[in-house]
Amino acid sequence: MSAKLARLKIPGLVVTGTDTGVGKTLVAAAIALALRHRGLRVAVLKPAATGCVRQREGLVSEDAEFLAHCADASHPLDLICPQRFAEPLAPAVAAERAGQKFDWEAIERSIRLMTPQSDVMVIEGVGGLLTPMDREHTFADLVKWLGVPAVVVARAGLGTINHTLLTLEALRARRIEIAGVVINRYPPERASAAEETNPRAIEKWGKTSVLTIVPEAQVKRRGEAIVPPLPGDVLEAMARVDWRSLMTVNDASPRGRG
Repeated sequence: MSAKLARLKIPGLVVTGTDTGVGKTLVAAAIALALRHRGLRVAVLKPAATGCVRQREGLVSEDAEFLAHCADASHPLDLICPQRFAEPLAPAVAAERAGQKFDWEAIERSIRLMTPQSDVMVIEGVGGLLTPMDREHTFADLVKWLGVPAVVVARAGLGTINHTLLTLEALRARRIEIAGVVINRYPPERASAAEETNPRAIEKWGKTSVLTIVPEAQVKRRGEAIVPPLPGDVLEAMARVDWRSLMTVNDASPRGRG
């Protein structure tokens, strides 16, 4: 199978998840903000979004709007999220029901236009790793083509070990570099036995690092959309990680801490 996207030419990270609704947007936005606070020019990419809202200018991804705000992105939203669909379905299904062909060239164009003005890129996934993008390819194919490490966002509670290990196994089967796991929505004041023991179990059985544990926070929302600013306890948890050091570029060699 020939690659549909070229390898990313600047350091980057892909934020994927064990499922939809685990908090990928929150984590990706917080990573972008942490990198921006280090003085880096951060490009953000949401390759495809479903469940978009219709506004005067057309379909808009609210996730992309939030990413753009946190990254202080100068790029327009139609570059940050080049594929948008109204129905909240997997992109392959949403595109088929809309009578459209999934447009890989639009994603390639976004990357090509945003890369020259950016130091790093943070890419937010679509659903889980094996979410179908078109009739032949899943989001995992996109990650493989770009050649950047994956951050896996996982739930805190019961069942997350299985979901996380399956995602890690799928990444390794495709020889995709794993940056580590972020556990999201951890309830520090009322954690169950499962929530207390899951991080260590994921590290042991997943043979990877839990990069940080993000506490359950009072995130401001407008409907389903997250609105700025990010809560301070989320920012504190994400600031513990040197995200730049986890990035690789197209020679597949780790870039030094910078």
